Amino acid sequence: MRSPLMPRDARRFYPFIRPYLFRAVLAILVTIPAGALDATAAWLLKPYMDTVMLAGGSTRAFSIFPLLIVVFALVQSLLNYAANYLNTWVGKKIASDLKTALFDRLTHSDAAVFDHSNSGDILQHFNSDADIASEGLLSNIKLFSTRLVSSLALIAVLIYNSWLLALVAVGALGIAVIPLTRVRQRMKRLVNESVQAGAAVTTHYNEAFAGNRVVAAYNLGDYLRARLGLTLKNIFHLNIKMTQRTSLLSLAMHFATAVGIAATVWLQGYLIISGAITPGNFVSFMAALLMLYTPIKNLGNNFNSVQASFMAITRVLDLLESRPSIVNRPGALAAPKKPSHICYQGVFFAYEPGKPVLQDINLEVEAGQTLAFVGDSGGGKTTLVNLLPRFYDLNAGSITVDGQDIRNLTLESLRQMIAIVFQDNFLFNGSIRENILLGHAGATPVELERAIQAACLDDFLGSLEKGLDTEIGERG
Repeated sequence: MRSPLMPRDARRFYPFIRPYLFRAVLAILVTIPAGALDATAAWLLKPYMDTVMLAGGSTRAFSIFPLLIVVFALVQSLLNYAANYLNTWVGKKIASDLKTALFDRLTHSDAAVFDHSNSGDILQHFNSDADIASEGLLSNIKLFSTRLVSSLALIAVLIYNSWLLALVAVGALGIAVIPLTRVRQRMKRLVNESVQAGAAVTTHYNEAFAGNRVVAAYNLGDYLRARLGLTLKNIFHLNIKMTQRTSLLSLAMHFATAVGIAATVWLQGYLIISGAITPGNFVSFMAALLMLYTPIKNLGNNFNSVQASFMAITRVLDLLESRPSIVNRPGALAAPKKPSHICYQGVFFAYEPGKPVLQDINLEVEAGQTLAFVGDSGGGKTTLVNLLPRFYDLNAGSITVDGQDIRNLTLESLRQMIAIVFQDNFLFNGSIRENILLGHAGATPVELERAIQAACLDDFLGSLEKGLDTEIGERG
């Protein structure tokens, strides 16, 4: 089966693994003896059956085999514990790094990204996908490496007991894997749709939280519940489809492995009668065969998580490699500290092609001048203002500050000289002091006091026990 994780994705993901490469490789190396120990017990069954059980060996020899099983199980458990610990440690570290990088990308995204995304999509792609990508990748690598080593060791045991039986068993194994290649693309589509539906559920909860007063004031509880119900119904149908596909996959693999077991049992019976193999070969071969087939039969049940993990990796990497369209031009200048003149010349702008919001706008504003825009909702008043700090870039025309096109100024200096009171005021979790200083972190006590007076906060702060250091909570 061709892995959904392409070599290009692996190369792109490597920089996040590199800082923890030693532990990641160690986690994989630990799985090698852990997987090989699966075959040890099956291999020891032949001499145990032939020399102890059938030939009437000594009591000491009779006791050694069960003891070895306990010792091997203990060693394997310790190795699996070490592999799980290392995988979790590395996975959490990578997830933290991914989330930090994604958060940086989110906070530097164009305003258009938020115009075309809902909160559920943002949380899914910039947060949840990081966990699915990092932890899923490492757990899948651990699973693959353990199963690979275990399978190779078990196949070696099969060949050791009878190359002819091994040929039949491995042939049946190949037939069992064929259905997996048939459903990969279909499952990929269903997994992707399930992720999108899950993001929609998050959006419903966020809307209920952020708009709780509107919900209560307009009795919208039933309406929102009905919308959520439709989304949950869609998720239910998607989950049922995935269950049907994976169950059919498991059914096909169970049948193929059953045919393989039946064929080898029949052939083993013939070989024992003819004296080609011993009963010890039979028991050892069957133990190895069952240990080889069991994870293969259950592979379909793990297929969804594997697909989700690899798809999350691709989404995360695509986001990290995306670049905002509004950036500093090469050689951009710092904006003037105290601008004296702003000019809009022949400004055209549209959020969507063919649907202009502003057409041929010409405007001049001098320092100290107060200007008000009045008009119907959706007339472009907010858009006109949003173009000045370059939340969006205009389609035609220019906006200049003291004769300098704002596209030739650095974004940081341009936005630093602009104070904006949004229609929907937003306060961050923290103290009142921290929120005031967001616009100018290095403000002196005198400047801070001047800002408080300008905002008419004196009386309000005086009524609070902790004043400026009062914690205001999320959204204030």
